[in-house]
Amino acid sequence: MEELIRMAQTEEPLWMPSSGIISSEILCEQEYARIFPRGIGPKPATLNSEASRESVVVIMNHINLVEILMDVNQWTTVFAGLVSKAMTLEVLSTGVAGNYNGALQVMTAEFQVPSPLVPTRENYFVRYCKQHGEGTWVVVDVSLDNLRPTSVPRCRRRPSGCLIREMPNGYSRVIWVEHVEVDDKAVHDIYKPLVNSGIAFGAKRWVATLDRQCERLASVLAINIPTGDVGIITCPAGRKSMLKLAERMVMSFCSGVGASTTHIWTTLSGSGADDVRVMTRKSIDDPGRPPGIVLSAATSFWLPVSPKRVFDFLRDENSRNEWDILSNGGIVQEMAHIANGRDPGNCVSLLRVNTGTNSNQSNMLILQESTTDITGSYVIYAPVDIAAMNVVLGGGDPDYVALLPSGFAILPDGPMNHHGGGNSEIDSPGGSLLTVAFQILVDSVPTAKLSLGSVATVNSLIKCTVEKIKGAVTSANA
Repeated sequence: MEELIRMAQTEEPLWMPSSGIISSEILCEQEYARIFPRGIGPKPATLNSEASRESVVVIMNHINLVEILMDVNQWTTVFAGLVSKAMTLEVLSTGVAGNYNGALQVMTAEFQVPSPLVPTRENYFVRYCKQHGEGTWVVVDVSLDNLRPTSVPRCRRRPSGCLIREMPNGYSRVIWVEHVEVDDKAVHDIYKPLVNSGIAFGAKRWVATLDRQCERLASVLAINIPTGDVGIITCPAGRKSMLKLAERMVMSFCSGVGASTTHIWTTLSGSGADDVRVMTRKSIDDPGRPPGIVLSAATSFWLPVSPKRVFDFLRDENSRNEWDILSNGGIVQEMAHIANGRDPGNCVSLLRVNTGTNSNQSNMLILQESTTDITGSYVIYAPVDIAAMNVVLGGGDPDYVALLPSGFAILPDGPMNHHGGGNSEIDSPGGSLLTVAFQILVDSVPTAKLSLGSVATVNSLIKCTVEKIKGAVTSANA
């Protein structure tokens, strides 16, 4: 706890200014070793050190922020793009006086980048929360891996976490510190510049995600329908239900797109970066998913186009028929639009596809959420049943709407490529790392055998989509 507070508040020579656009400070390892000689022991020779610090003012009060960090379910929901799975193993103390002051819990978590090409980072750690003076709270993690009778862990957390200060009008200032030691040899070459720079897992990404999610939560809690919302949403309850459904869709997508140990990807061909990887799972008795065999397919590749260009192209309903094979070249209309952040790219939409040639498909609806910040962007969507969507728009329970999300995760290709989302107008010449992930119900009988034909069809679908996207964004960029 004391180490984290000093790490959050000490300036030079412990933290030195960085010339990188994405990371503003770097840790001086010699100074760190001098100030904190004890800690969790010396760094193993097989691990690299990665440290970063960022601060932000967010639209949420300090009490709610502490609750999000200490409640594992809220934490994994808010940071779904970073945390693929997490669990509280033991609560050693619940805190005092009805709040989290003094709360202590043992946890495991798996941290991810949204691509099957970047191994997840697993940690076994203790999380401690303490009030540090009036209106200031500290939440700190530190690895317990050295207590496990195993070989050297692939990743361990030195004191990391955040210092939260109360501000007027329900805002909070958050100083976030990430300090880990990690073996990243298995990261694919196209992701190495991003990971080695500390952006992929660093404080900037945590802070940017928190800032964006606080804006989204403020939007969910809005009593009146804001002027930025358009379309067929007529009541606040319907708006809230649609946002809750979109949140579940995003969580489902994020939990199935990375290299999590909870599922096994099978590579279909060759050994290149842009190979398609597939996995299957059976869906039984889950009201939020259609029953049957679900085939997931994902691929990641580099594009010589800025992330902002890729994001704007993929989220725009007017260019959807340039890449979405399932919309069959039909006209896509936005039926409803919910703005949930300062950046116009942060929104939830309900889209209708009118194919014209086939009246049976003219009733196809697509729920889509797009999110963007300085460290990356997502465009996530799922076909939805019209009858079920009408219930949601009337304020009904969204938990029983069956969803199979597909979509895109867009990351900068290295440390100097400023994303251009969030509060920035920069659209730098750097490239993008794009992950495309589809989920398709290949058989509605959960006990059926998966056919090779189904795998070949999905492989063809994803490769065709990739080629269409490459052709469209690179020609537009020429």
